[in-house]
Amino acid sequence: MQATLSEQEVVRREKLMELRAMGIDPFPAPLYEVTHTAAGIKQDFTLENADQFKSVSIAGRIMGVRDMGKANFAKLQDSTGYIQLYVKRDDICAGEDKSMFDVVWKKLLDIGDIIGVKGFGFITKTGETSIHVTEFTLLTKALHPLPVIKEKDGEVFDAVTDLEFKYRQRYADLIVNPNVKDTFVRITKMKNAIRTFLNERGGIEVDTPVLQSIPGGAIARPFVTHHNALDIPLYLRIANELYLKRLIVGGFEWVYEFSRNFRNEGMDRTHNPEFTVLEFYVAYKDYLWMMETTEQLLEETAIATNGTSMTAVNGVEIDFKAPYKRISIYDAIKEHTGFDISELDEEGLRGVCRQLKIEVDSTMGKGKLVDEIFGGKCEKHYIQPTFIIDYPVEMSPLTKKHREKEGLVERFELICNGKEIANAYSELNDPLEQRERFEEQVKLMERGDAEAMYIDYDFLRALEYGMPPTAGIGFGIDRLAMLLTGQVSIQDVLLFPQMRPEA
Repeated sequence: MQATLSEQEVVRREKLMELRAMGIDPFPAPLYEVTHTAAGIKQDFTLENADQFKSVSIAGRIMGVRDMGKANFAKLQDSTGYIQLYVKRDDICAGEDKSMFDVVWKKLLDIGDIIGVKGFGFITKTGETSIHVTEFTLLTKALHPLPVIKEKDGEVFDAVTDLEFKYRQRYADLIVNPNVKDTFVRITKMKNAIRTFLNERGGIEVDTPVLQSIPGGAIARPFVTHHNALDIPLYLRIANELYLKRLIVGGFEWVYEFSRNFRNEGMDRTHNPEFTVLEFYVAYKDYLWMMETTEQLLEETAIATNGTSMTAVNGVEIDFKAPYKRISIYDAIKEHTGFDISELDEEGLRGVCRQLKIEVDSTMGKGKLVDEIFGGKCEKHYIQPTFIIDYPVEMSPLTKKHREKEGLVERFELICNGKEIANAYSELNDPLEQRERFEEQVKLMERGDAEAMYIDYDFLRALEYGMPPTAGIGFGIDRLAMLLTGQVSIQDVLLFPQMRPEA
């Protein structure tokens, strides 16, 4: 962290002391009544209805000042955008005392300070809707200067792009880069649209534990912590799947959860160790039904977020309008590598990996090898939403066997823009077979696979009470947000992405 103050920070602290010496509290406590917003005034004000804006009160941050002697123009930013202020010395100062303008306004206020202003709406000679200020109040003195941005004709053309600044100081990034806030507003619309879709169809939103004694429900490396009162190790959840299935056992027929998950793995443009997943499970359904439901959900969500089923990422247009292409994972691999691996054993798959120059190690079983081939050679080719279906059983320890195809399971992954954004199954509900699948995962763990699943004996007991045929799905909400807001890095859809601590 910064040990010494910059010259600008020293000057701002001196101004703080001057304000206090004048009897002005730079951080006042009283409520400031806001009657209007910047966007509301700019949208609604006309010369014909000017009487409705005879008295406006607005609060926000000073983002620019043009000094014209006894009058200034300033730019005020609130949560809805910018509006121009016209501040004239004779209008805000009473009698002979001109200090509120000559000293406070012109000398002691800075870009970034938060003020409240009262006045009336008007339109300048250049046609800009503005506020003629009759009174202003300092609400917060900013002691740290904002980064400099450049504008032309009211539009930012040189925003702050330093990633270290943007991700580490998101609070300042939101102030100076207006499009950043818009991204997160759209993400909220996306989540609300998903909730509406699920609620209207009978879904029940639930909460399940973040601290778990068994890191189950996915193949991933967990974070480990310790519970002092119980004196036991616990894991931050890697998935909420097994708890949601417990609720299906208990009699809920449609449950969903937006869960914060944690995986102690790599970080890149599409991976963050802390991320958001939506999972939902529906009794008496299968993966075929889930594919149709997923298409409907994503088409409606895209329209609710952007007004259209179309989105664009890095110049590539993607359409979420249903229906989506479907192709088996073996057919996808054959199409993009020329190899038919459907009948190969583990050693045969290793041979294919060598020919394709895919790095593998001794800890990888058949399922992991197939996953490496698909991920390395095929996934990147699926730009439009595509269902990759019918996976080998070794890749899917929680999935029901395929009703028609030996050695496969009823599973799909939804790939879009070259990345997985959803994973779904006809859920395995045979407790004896589930136990066998878990035991196979233990063998992989013994070979050194740090991502293999643990055996969750309580979950097996829950299945023994009987879980109805069920379809389940998990969506990577952050990756979906990237697609619908046109971002190429997951850090740009996380308000506070994980970063190494400052030295």
